[in-house]
Amino acid sequence: MNITSRLVTSMCKVFPTREPGPVLPGLSVLRGESVSFQLAYRWEGPYRAWGRVEVESELPVRARVVELVPCQYPCHPWRDEGYLTTEPGLYPDLLQEPGEFGIPLVAGQWRSLWVDVDARGAKAGEYPVTVRIEGESGVLCEECAQVEILDMELPKLPIPHTEWFHSDCLANYYGAEVFSERWWEIVGNFVKTAAEHRCNMLLTPVFTPPLDTAIGGERPTVQLVDVEVTEDGYRFGFDKFRRWVRMALDRGIEYIEISHLFSQWGAKAAPKVMGRAGGVEKQLFGWDTDGSGEEYTGFLRQFLRALRPVLGELGVSERTYFHISDEPALEHMDRYRRAYENIKEELEGFNTMDALSERAYFDAGLVQQPVCAIDHLEKFLTDQPEKLWGYYCTGQAVDVPNRFIVQPGSRTRILGALLYRYKLAGFLQWGYNFYNSQLSLYPVDPYRVTDAGGAFPSGDPFIVYPGPDGKPEESQRLILMDEAMCDYCALYALEGLVGRERVLELMGDMTFKSYPDESGLLELRRRVNDEIKANI
Repeated sequence: MNITSRLVTSMCKVFPTREPGPVLPGLSVLRGESVSFQLAYRWEGPYRAWGRVEVESELPVRARVVELVPCQYPCHPWRDEGYLTTEPGLYPDLLQEPGEFGIPLVAGQWRSLWVDVDARGAKAGEYPVTVRIEGESGVLCEECAQVEILDMELPKLPIPHTEWFHSDCLANYYGAEVFSERWWEIVGNFVKTAAEHRCNMLLTPVFTPPLDTAIGGERPTVQLVDVEVTEDGYRFGFDKFRRWVRMALDRGIEYIEISHLFSQWGAKAAPKVMGRAGGVEKQLFGWDTDGSGEEYTGFLRQFLRALRPVLGELGVSERTYFHISDEPALEHMDRYRRAYENIKEELEGFNTMDALSERAYFDAGLVQQPVCAIDHLEKFLTDQPEKLWGYYCTGQAVDVPNRFIVQPGSRTRILGALLYRYKLAGFLQWGYNFYNSQLSLYPVDPYRVTDAGGAFPSGDPFIVYPGPDGKPEESQRLILMDEAMCDYCALYALEGLVGRERVLELMGDMTFKSYPDESGLLELRRRVNDEIKANI
């Protein structure tokens, strides 16, 4: 045989020049859950060749190629010792359908096939899944995984999970005019994929989101709310907003996240707001607008009063969340306070939240649901807020979980167990599909630039790639995030059978800075599933 092969887990990153492992154990899932594994293979032939993939199973199975992507800036200079590599290079992440000629057999390199097994609608039982690679002369290799489906339905994720959605980046990449039918189609495709992978909250651009934008710069207008200046103030049109919300709900989104009402890092200015004045479309507010000034405050109050009945009409009032300003620091507190207090009466009865690292904002009553950077959680765990969220981004690079391409897959998947362990009320990450440089100075091709132009560790800015025909191509990290949320749901299901105290006992000691590796995480899920099996 000219090929070496083995089955490995979804958490394994199969590097071309490293022998992968550990070997895949038996897999156990609940009904409604998908499970993924990899067939790693090393072609020993002298030249490149092609292979065909064949899969045999009673369950629906999808096989894709794990493609290498460029990581020019794989990690920050400040980091821990837990990265798989710190060198720039080509590393596995992108999941693509096999091409016209099959799958690549590259001489002297390890590559892998990604195999998804769909347990939705299946009966409980044991199912073999056989995967083989065939060449011109016959079968090159064959491996078989055993998948057990338990007789219990995986519950839906009971907390919000948002990956910030950048609809302007889709317009840029595909050349689709914002609000054209083609743009709506593409947006719907990307939202559908997010919801299918348990990302159940959608950032909704009532105004163009003031995120990752250079001061004085701007991003393409994606404002869903029409604004007209009148003699008495403002008139608002919500047709595009209604279409957006209904599109999201139809594709499985449960929570609507209203884009930030003030600029990032302290609420100094207004977001870009376009409107018609004197019959001319122009910018009404932006970087030159005092966020706490009388004019913008009056505008916001009128807008929020007009928005409230629309949310009620759509049936999402209780599932709508508002932001003031993203990641305010302590020195921004007075400015943030003025901005919030100017409109807090209009937000009465709604959920409000903001990403921050300073508990003072919560203690001062300025943030209802703090979204804390996971490396700053200790500040919030004593006298923990009733609804405390977690988030990570480029800055959470030392010790804590994250989803950079060159980190072990277990460091991404462990998130679900930790969210459950600490009773966090939700999770936020800033980049579902950010295809720009840092501060949105220029667009990038995400197939060539995975690090926002050398600013953030590769993988931080996005978790899906913009595939052909306006449909996303998934990443290994997207599936790992889905599996993390499945782990949360399984722990939640077990709690309903045996109580939270027993679940925590099975989990053992873990923190956001000390948690199981791949083998430990697999063992945890095995214990959880065994306990479920024993109590159903």
